[in-house]
Formats: sequence, structure tokens, C-alpha cells
Amino acid sequence: MRTEEEHPEGALVIDTRISKLGYVTGHEGPYVQLRPVTGGREWGADPTRVRPATDSERLTAMRERTRALNAASSGGIFR
Repeated sequence: MRTEEEHPEGALVIDTRISKLGYVTGHEGPYVQLRPVTGGREWGADPTRVRPATDSERLTAMRERTRALNAASSGGIFR
């Protein structure tokens, strides 16, 4: 199966090498490009070390994203 089919753009996944949640933003060479759920710099992940997020991890991602958006909208600092 091709990487694009396994990890479509917009999918929430875990890079198991670094235990980090991210959204798939594309595919560059042999890597899956991921962006953190709270925004920030993309990173390239080995597609063999990427898996879909579980329901629990999706909930964590929604909470982190909401906290980041609330902090940004109020001029506060995200921690």
C-alpha cells in the first residue's frame, strides 16, 4: 500500500519514534510530513513509524488544540 493511501492528508497520526501527535500535511520523498496539533514547524516522519491516532489520542489532540487557540485569542501564553 502506498504512503498517501495509508496516511492521507489531514489525518491525525502518531509519530511513534518521538511519541508525538501530528496532522499529515503531505508526502515529501520517502517521508510523511506532519504538523503538530498546536501548530508550529512541520517535521518529516518515517512512514513505517507512523500510525493512526487512537480515540484517546484524538481527544488529547482536541484539548491541546483548544488550549492553544484559546491562549492565542486571549493574548495569553500557551503552556
